Amino acid sequence: MYIEQAYKGLSDSWRYIIGIFGVLIVWQVLAAIPLLAALVLNDGGMSAMMSGDVGAMSDVLGSNTFLFFMLLTFVIALISIFVFAKFLHKQSLTALTTARVKVDWKRVSFSFFLWALISVIFIFLDIYLSPEDYEFNFNLVPFLTLAVVAILMIPLQTSMEEYFMRGYMMQGLGVMTRNRWFPLVFTSLLFGLLHIFNPEVQKLGYGILIFYIGTGFFLGIITLMDDGLELALGFHAANNLTAALLVTADWTAFQTDSLYRDISDPVLGWDVLVPVLVVFPILLYLFSKKYGWTNWKEKLTGKVLSEEEFLTTQKEEVV
Repeated sequence: MYIEQAYKGLSDSWRYIIGIFGVLIVWQVLAAIPLLAALVLNDGGMSAMMSGDVGAMSDVLGSNTFLFFMLLTFVIALISIFVFAKFLHKQSLTALTTARVKVDWKRVSFSFFLWALISVIFIFLDIYLSPEDYEFNFNLVPFLTLAVVAILMIPLQTSMEEYFMRGYMMQGLGVMTRNRWFPLVFTSLLFGLLHIFNPEVQKLGYGILIFYIGTGFFLGIITLMDDGLELALGFHAANNLTAALLVTADWTAFQTDSLYRDISDPVLGWDVLVPVLVVFPILLYLFSKKYGWTNWKEKLTGKVLSEEEFLTTQKEEVV
């Protein structure tokens, strides 16, 4: 009953409308001020900012400094989510995170290390099979700086996306529509479409959105089936962290001092479907076996209890 955790606070529709737009304003406007100020104060920063070219902005500030300020926007937005939950909804961080009595960090760790291992294997397998597509990019001091920034801030960046999409928004839309399928579909599509301005989309075309939307559905499904954000938090952090540390390219959102640089001319092919149609279903099967998931139809498409029904079930569980 993850969505129903919204009832452990004030769950009026108007509160969620104010909160969702409030987070968006903080994230897209207020949280961007430090990055914009850093660009303005550097030569060439204004023109790079006006062009919207991520690579140009990264060149002006330096890749690690640009990464820090870019990730800082997500950190500020994450804080705003917690503030809205606490003061607008009177909801605890635990209720926003999970239907369990407390956050299950073992779930976060399992998901993180599982996907990190799979990602590392895929990356190095591709490097082994296509060495001409990669350039060894290791430089000790910049890499160590990158590692510190990435390890400290990328999990906060990915947590912001999860708490906003699969947490705050999913709970809010769920109690407003009184069903589970709408918040799952809406947040998954929105998650994918928010990546539409990424350099990858400009380089590869809109077909890459299949991967982003598919990832959104995968993260939404594991959140609803597992009654909590823990697995999604671990997976998302592992995904972005391994990408930032291991491989970069001139046409990706994360342009970093990583171990390798992808120098190939990227082409969108059938391989974009492999994670969505093969890897993610296998992970769903593994998670379902490990955590005993059942009643998929009800958990993904069933109705959301009313506040009265939820409170009644809570009393019955206590008895």
